[in-house]
Amino acid sequence: MPPINFRSKRLLSFAVSLSISISTFSPGCAATTVDSEDPRSINSSAIGADQLALVSTGTNGGSKSDSRSMTLPSTLQKGQEVAKIAMTGDILLDAMNKELDRSFALLKSVGTSPLYFLSYRVYDTEDINLIASYGAIESDGQNRRRMLDVEARVGDLKTDSSHKLRGDSDAPIERFFLDSRAPVEFSLDDDEPAIRTALWLVTDDAFKRAQRNLIQVKANQTVKVVEEDQSDDFSIAPPVVSVEKALKPSIDTDQWKQRLRKLSAIYKEYPEITDSDVTLDIDLDERYITTSEGTKVRTQDRQARVSTSVSTVAADGMVLYLFDSIDVFDPKDLPDDAVLEKRIRTLADNIITLKKAPVAEPYVGPAILRGRASGVFFHEVLGHRVEGHRQKDEDEGRTFAKKVDQKIMPEFISVFDDPTLAASGDRPLVGHYKFDNEGVPAQRVTVVENGILKNFLMGRSPVVNFNKSNGHSRCQPGSKPVARQGNLIIQSNKTVPFEELKRMLVEEANRQGKPYGLIFDDIAGGFALTQAFMPQSFQLLPLRVTRVWADGRPDQLLRGVNLVGTPLASLETIINAADDIDTFSGVCGAESGWVPVSATSPSLLVRTIEVAREWKEQDKPPILPPPTAAVKIETGDKL
Repeated sequence: MPPINFRSKRLLSFAVSLSISISTFSPGCAATTVDSEDPRSINSSAIGADQLALVSTGTNGGSKSDSRSMTLPSTLQKGQEVAKIAMTGDILLDAMNKELDRSFALLKSVGTSPLYFLSYRVYDTEDINLIASYGAIESDGQNRRRMLDVEARVGDLKTDSSHKLRGDSDAPIERFFLDSRAPVEFSLDDDEPAIRTALWLVTDDAFKRAQRNLIQVKANQTVKVVEEDQSDDFSIAPPVVSVEKALKPSIDTDQWKQRLRKLSAIYKEYPEITDSDVTLDIDLDERYITTSEGTKVRTQDRQARVSTSVSTVAADGMVLYLFDSIDVFDPKDLPDDAVLEKRIRTLADNIITLKKAPVAEPYVGPAILRGRASGVFFHEVLGHRVEGHRQKDEDEGRTFAKKVDQKIMPEFISVFDDPTLAASGDRPLVGHYKFDNEGVPAQRVTVVENGILKNFLMGRSPVVNFNKSNGHSRCQPGSKPVARQGNLIIQSNKTVPFEELKRMLVEEANRQGKPYGLIFDDIAGGFALTQAFMPQSFQLLPLRVTRVWADGRPDQLLRGVNLVGTPLASLETIINAADDIDTFSGVCGAESGWVPVSATSPSLLVRTIEVAREWKEQDKPPILPPPTAAVKIETGDKL
């Protein structure tokens, strides 16, 4: 996922003590589809000369592959034998596999505890980041690197070296950094000796560390109470072999610099804006995964984004931010300058209007969450709390751990997470992937069906009654994969036109004796607190909020609004949904790092929402006008 412009402090928030930052798309709705023209989309074409696959059928809706499928033998041992026959023809992947086989054969009988699982993950990333501000290039970054993660597990499936230590005082300092260690950078060249030498050294370190960790785990279990969920630490996954063809689109960076200069110069016409930029981000990432079970995967992820952010200072010192972006999988699909200029001018006009809006007061009452806002709402309120590893972690609140097959929201709402989807209508879904970071095929998972909780998003860490991965283990390079969201889809079988939903909002406000209801039009992000020692709550950071008066007065834009609440109460207050659909996309940060996510949802009417005033700066706005405005006044020329 290309980095979002983090100048905007409101675009940073925290999910599980880290952040989720959301970008925005143009309004629109369409049925969820798969873009078969994009290499990231899912199709069922036969094996070609440039790709090879050996894919097992999955559970929870199964999985799809970009190549012909084959059901693997019923036992892991037979699956390993079949998978290891297939040669990929990729120098890096084959070098990884050779060194993994050598290391595993020797280390599985060395040390106080046997090595029972070994995995190599290599990320070959090429990034382009261009930023322009007020007609000048501010940053020109192009970088390519290869990063290596080695996962070595000693012990057995029941208890291994990855088991979490309970009690901060018992955890050696190195364990605090175990899951967030920096990835190892190594050869950019496809030179087998250089590649294998790096793998050898990192594997040696990972094995020794695993030996120490298991000793600490066993000592920790001896002095602590029995854990409530005694599920195994790891689960078996059928081996998969899939090699995608590498596609390297040509990017004319000089041309893009000229375009960004021209587009960013538009903000010179708006002296009320204190800071602005236009950014191009392109990520070309290849993932390589090999495991001692026989998995060999090479996938390619491409994404391009043009984004723009603006900020201004209101008379009372409140700093305001707005952000807009367009995401595509292929850079050639980015829009022309006419489309981008229109969105830039719209964003500039919106922030000037917002600057003049009154500040919101604390409020409890009915509200409408438009599609992007309701997507973030479900991401924070439900999504993080159904990630599988949180159901057995004693430090987590485990809000839904014992609520499977129970009603947790109105019966007309269903929720699923489907990383195999590449698009929703004409909106790319950036949470799309074919294989997760443990090499397991991505699968659609029905989380809530007709209001009833059915499943959790699972990696290879089992929990009670859910002992297999459904392809949701994700991470950024250098972090340990855990269960994460991909593309969260919210559906309703009870809908009305949006204008009717707005009429119902006014009706509900009158019923409750409230002077107005609220509409949350756009949103920057939010955070969720899921750990047991913290309040089980969430907070969303809206960008545009409209007050709808119950007595018929004209609608009124508000600023300085934070939406707060608790998960169980909030989900039960959904009254109805509109017949529209919208999508947010961005990056989500949690304990396994930053990963791209999307959420698609209709607008929702909720009975009760709580709003708090946003903290604001105390500094006065700039005393002098910007130099561009001063020059314009002096010369009378249009800049």
